[in-house]
Amino acid sequence: MTNAFLTKQINLEIPRNCGSQVSEGAGVIKKTGIAVFPVILRPTFTCGGVVSGESGFIGSEGFPGVYPPNSKCTWKITVPEGKVVVLSFRYLDLESDNLCRYDFVDIYSGHANGQRIGRFCGTVKPGALVSSSNKMLVQMTSDANTAGSGFIAKFSAAEPHERGDQYCGGRLEKPSGSFQTPNWPERDYPAGVTCSWHIVAPKNQLIELKFEKFDVERDNYCRYDYVAVFNGGEINDAKRIGKYCGDSPPAPILSEKNELFIQFLSDLSLTADGFIGHYKFRPKKLPTTTVPPTTTTVPATSVSKPTVALCQQKCKRSGTLESNYCSSNFVITGTVISTITRAGSLHATISIINVYKEGNLAIQQAGKNMSAKIIAVCKQCPLIRRGLNYIIMGQVEEDGRGKIFPNSFVMSFKTKNQKILNALKNKTCYN
Repeated sequence: MTNAFLTKQINLEIPRNCGSQVSEGAGVIKKTGIAVFPVILRPTFTCGGVVSGESGFIGSEGFPGVYPPNSKCTWKITVPEGKVVVLSFRYLDLESDNLCRYDFVDIYSGHANGQRIGRFCGTVKPGALVSSSNKMLVQMTSDANTAGSGFIAKFSAAEPHERGDQYCGGRLEKPSGSFQTPNWPERDYPAGVTCSWHIVAPKNQLIELKFEKFDVERDNYCRYDYVAVFNGGEINDAKRIGKYCGDSPPAPILSEKNELFIQFLSDLSLTADGFIGHYKFRPKKLPTTTVPPTTTTVPATSVSKPTVALCQQKCKRSGTLESNYCSSNFVITGTVISTITRAGSLHATISIINVYKEGNLAIQQAGKNMSAKIIAVCKQCPLIRRGLNYIIMGQVEEDGRGKIFPNSFVMSFKTKNQKILNALKNKTCYN
């Protein structure tokens, strides 16, 4: 592999009759008098390192030779304060696998506990990858088997949210606007892209976000292609509102303060139509009104104040796993990790074991752990206890929370239930 950045002109004086030998890889020197000839000097790439500056290159150990097996190499990249890191692969040749399970390169925003931007393998180069700060971590892992030539990538400093030809996103500050995936609506979004939009409203306003169209590669855990939305101006799992994929638009989102950060990521496999989203600013507080209340009866919300009659119903599930599957918005197995009683209802957080039917249930993910919020309309019916495992079937609120009624199908989860649940997962429901 010959690159301009690897080539250096060197003045060499060689006697006419001298049979000089040049070590392999140093280039070719004609044995003629005194002349100037190009000599290719390849830098030595080691396993990981700490690099900094406005720009530079990193490469797999021994590149362009075959990278060693059973290794894990980490590069920590830092560009000047106030800038972000843009990483562009110039060459990529790692063992190919649809899920990148064997040999792969992971890219993280930040150095410690950063958000993973993407995982890559094979020979198809991703688009430019952009960190959310002036730090990026690159980690290459190889197993004991098939290997390739590895990778070489250029890093450079860019202004935050600067829009370039190879990546998408930007800073949005107008009172209303739209954003969409690359290629929308003419064709599918490309593989291997990362887009980040930072929406900033005035201090006294909030941001309302809605997705008009939405089609992102579906996965129960949104591991491959996804949209993540965060309160604030950066990727922060503690402030993540949700992580979304599939073909159902997320429920409308309202920011807690005056900033939202939206990240879209696609891996190197399947792609889809993509999405278009709209946002608008709105006042923090609705204006007060002096109009006297009307006598129109407003329906009570289904979870905040359950009627006494509903909670006096017999607490008994009806039917079977099979008969309740299609009539339920969501079907999950999980462990109850916390419970709290509010206005006569039980609010529980479920650590998810498996998802069989997701519907519009809002699933939060932190690392490998996934969780969902469930509301038992009547606090003791059906009875769910902290620390126990359950199969839960129910409906979904507009805000993405699960909702279960006295007759909802909820039962203790046993390993023997796994087979029937796996079979139901492939069942087609006709509503």
